This record gives sequence, structure tokens and C-alpha cells, in this order.
Amino acid sequence: MGNKNKTISFRVNEDAFEALRDIAEERDISLSAVFRDYVDTLVAHDGQVRAVPEAELKSAGEPGESFPPRVEVPKSFIREHERLELEADHLREQLDEYKRYVNHLREQLDDDGEDVIHLEDLDGERDDRGERDEPSFRLG
Repeated sequence: MGNKNKTISFRVNEDAFEALRDIAEERDISLSAVFRDYVDTLVAHDGQVRAVPEAELKSAGEPGESFPPRVEVPKSFIREHERLELEADHLREQLDEYKRYVNHLREQLDDDGEDVIHLEDLDGERDDRGERDEPSFRLG
């Protein structure tokens, strides 16, 4: 299907329409391009876009401040974030490997169901008093 363009239609009052037309003429672009730019910006910033006249924007903020506001993040934070992402990827890979190994062991167990050995069978035979013929050893 691909990426098809869709048409959006809505109504604005005459004053807003004239203002939008002035913006388009000022930028030397079509009125449709104004809306496309706005929609692209809106999508890129996850709906966090506010249309503010440039005069208000310049008087509201500090000189050189842009909208949307930007925050400077230290490189150490970015490096730590990247390190944690790599570690998370590595842990996911290990988890997948362990899951494959467990599935492999289960398949072997299902295939070789007759080779079950009980630990009691491995113990030496007991005499009448309940003692073993062989000496017992304890792991620990």
C-alpha cells in the first residue's frame, strides 16, 4: 500500500483565512504548504506545538530562545543512556539464548523419556539395619 497522502478538510473564519494567506504570501509558499508544514511539525513533536506570532515569541522568551524549548543534556548522560541500551540489548540476547537452551533440553527430555534415573537407585543397597554397603559421601 505504501505511504499515501490523505486530504484534511476544515473550516476557519474569514479573518483566520486572511491571516493564513498573509503568512503564505510572506513565506512565498502556497497556503497548502503552510498547513503541511504545520502538520509535519505537529507530528514531529508529538502534538506539542503551539502557534505563536513571532512578536510574542521574541518578547516572551530570552533573546535567542526558540520554540519548542530545548534542553542541553551532558554528554555523560547520553553515554550512560547508550551504555544502558547496549546492556539491555545484551541481556535480551542472553535471555533468548537461555530460552533456546531450555527448549533444547525439553526436547531432549521428551525424546529420551526412557532414560530417567532416580537418585535412590544410585544409592548402594542397604542391609537389614538400613545401612549402606558402600560408604556415603556428602557434598557441601
